[in-house]
Amino acid sequence: MNTNFSREVVLSDDEAMGRVGMSRRDFIKGIIATGASISAMGYVFGGCAGDMGSAPGAVERLISLNVNGRVRRVDVLPQETLAMTLRYKLGLTGTKLGCDRGECGACTVMVDDVAMYSCSTLTHRVRGRSIVTVEGLEGEDGDLHPVQRAFIEELGPQCGFCTPGQVMSAVALLNINPSPTREEARVAMSGNLCRCGAYDNYLNSVMRAAKEAS
Repeated sequence: MNTNFSREVVLSDDEAMGRVGMSRRDFIKGIIATGASISAMGYVFGGCAGDMGSAPGAVERLISLNVNGRVRRVDVLPQETLAMTLRYKLGLTGTKLGCDRGECGACTVMVDDVAMYSCSTLTHRVRGRSIVTVEGLEGEDGDLHPVQRAFIEELGPQCGFCTPGQVMSAVALLNINPSPTREEARVAMSGNLCRCGAYDNYLNSVMRAAKEAS
């Protein structure tokens, strides 16, 4: 696991939020809406500078991606993962990098409405497909997705790092199974690890979203 996290703040959560006039509910709402939380240190791409030309038979690097309903042109290395492209090329930092080996689920996005680990998906493999990140769930009028609202009401997040991936897995589940049992939801969310152990909070959120949508 990447452990390069800042520990400059020594106040408790309640003390820190109190000093800036923020309630825990406001803090959680911010995390769920934007995917903002403590993130890994910057990733430096090798070989991004220099000649952009391609040798005969090489993989085309300047490609178009459909991300959150918008076509984006981006320079992509042949072995570049979707997580790296989203975070460091397109600035969509709601997609978190935790294990970077397809185990923790923090980088989960939806590709053609299916939840996928973006850290183990090559960007070139999703050309022409519809990609949705946590930033793309918010409505055009600024309204949160029902799953995001349910996560807020159930106070699902703790540190918030895994929350965007949890949200994306929950949305993907409810897209194909709007009324899951709690056990079905547990299985669908099992690919997302929570270092704080808030699994029941997240399950409660999924079941609340399903109930409110029915």
